[in-house]
Amino acid sequence: MDVPALPLTGALEAAFAEAFGRAPEGVWRAPGRVNLIGEHTDYNDGLVLPFAISRGISVAGARRDDGVVEVRSRQAATAVSAPVDGGTVASEGWPADRAWAAYPVGVARVLRERGTGGASLLIDSDLPQGAGLASSAALECATALALCDLHGVRIDRPELARLAQRAENEQAGSPCGPMDQAASLLCEAGHALMLDCRSGLSSRVPFDPAAAGLALIVVDTRAAHALTGGEYGRRRAECEEAAALLGVPALRDVKDLPAALGTLRDPVLRRRVQHVVTENHRVEAAVGLLRAGAVAELGAMLNASHLSLRDQFEASWPEADATVDAALRAGARGGRMVGGGFGGSVLVLAPAGRADRVRDAVAAAYDRRGWPSPRFVDAVPSGGADRLSPPARP
Repeated sequence: MDVPALPLTGALEAAFAEAFGRAPEGVWRAPGRVNLIGEHTDYNDGLVLPFAISRGISVAGARRDDGVVEVRSRQAATAVSAPVDGGTVASEGWPADRAWAAYPVGVARVLRERGTGGASLLIDSDLPQGAGLASSAALECATALALCDLHGVRIDRPELARLAQRAENEQAGSPCGPMDQAASLLCEAGHALMLDCRSGLSSRVPFDPAAAGLALIVVDTRAAHALTGGEYGRRRAECEEAAALLGVPALRDVKDLPAALGTLRDPVLRRRVQHVVTENHRVEAAVGLLRAGAVAELGAMLNASHLSLRDQFEASWPEADATVDAALRAGARGGRMVGGGFGGSVLVLAPAGRADRVRDAVAAAYDRRGWPSPRFVDAVPSGGADRLSPPARP
């Protein structure tokens, strides 16, 4: 089953007018992302290689001068109003039906320090929720652009990405690294984004699978993913513990892997270190392959990453493993789980002529196991967040 695309901008503007009784002042959109390689390296000050996809989140908005942000979503029944000068959402104990609004409200509260204020916002999404495609970051980034434009505040995009990450960390209580927000704001069409999560420096790497006769397929396994769950936080804590025992600021700084593994007594920490160190090397290797035009050779990198995430980091889940296995048997070049893990999506790289065969094989594997049918999204490297209506000034 494919995921349907969002309606046109005009439909969202009309829905805003119906919801709020006035026309919006603009519509902004931020994409989701797929991380080509470099998983669980971001909060270890490491390297990542994400790209934006065409699916994302749109926000229609209008300024308010009463210090209130009111958010509504076409995918949620509950509207939420909150003061922008409040405390942290994570400490306020919002009920489950309001949890989605922690992201835009959190952004409004962080950006208030930079001069933004209240707004009425209507949100629409064609990103499957819980699929590990950075829907929360897309929501944060679309909201951030909207608030800055509505209140005439200028913040460069790398800094805006850091502020959006801070909102997710402090306001929503999710211990994410900086990758998702940077990808949503900084990516360009036809490119992946090489991001150094310590320095914040980034470069765009040409990435055009279609030109190489390849298809990128995102498989939403339908196993829900949530960064605020305990396993993600536990993995981050394990990495921080290992870094402390090794006497380095972060696992990014481990240079001699055999020596590090010999130092650690805990087999769990050894596995975590092995994944992070080798995954950083895989990012560097993948960038080299892309710059050399050897896109098809990425398959081996994807496979190695998935095995490491499954066996060393223990972040995979049954549907992801079955997806990768079925795709490879059907002729895919490679595949791996993407996102934080413990649910979400799988990225598959396949020859374009075998893409339908791969989809059919994955769907059949789910059917044999009695699982809900997977959802498929074509992953075309796309541009970053932007104002859609009225068009941004040059």
